[in-house]
Amino acid sequence: METELSPSAKKVQNALREMGLSLEVVELPASTRTALEAAQAIGCQVGQIVKSLIFKTKPAGKAVLVLASGANRVNEKRLEGVIHEIIEKADAEFVRQQTGFAIGGVPPVGYNQPIETIIDQDLLNYAEIWAAAGTPHAVFRLLPADLVKMANGRVMQIT
Repeated sequence: METELSPSAKKVQNALREMGLSLEVVELPASTRTALEAAQAIGCQVGQIVKSLIFKTKPAGKAVLVLASGANRVNEKRLEGVIHEIIEKADAEFVRQQTGFAIGGVPPVGYNQPIETIIDQDLLNYAEIWAAAGTPHAVFRLLPADLVKMANGRVMQIT
């Protein structure tokens, strides 16, 4: 018997289907809020986890999504050079307003409006990767090529 997904996870599942992707969202009993927790819950390398990080430009207040390998730390100065704006880490309220999801469950898809997206090129080194799916317990497995297609972002070195 299939378990019913929570509303946020269902929203991500629907977004994936609307994109023509046959990827399956699963909700796990263990937390996937951080890259380390997700890797432990899934049984994969931390680098295979897609961290969805929202930054806010200053002074415009525009959202920028960085999809980073769980093993990497974003070089914010390099990011500023790419988007030609000063950035700051977004607070929880801004993240929810821009994405419709809470920190710890922000997926790479399913937003109400397009968000400028940067993809960590290191994610392309893995055969499969895992992304958040709307809650701190929901994830889905995908190929790096699927991530590039669905996120419609620029692939670059972010560390």
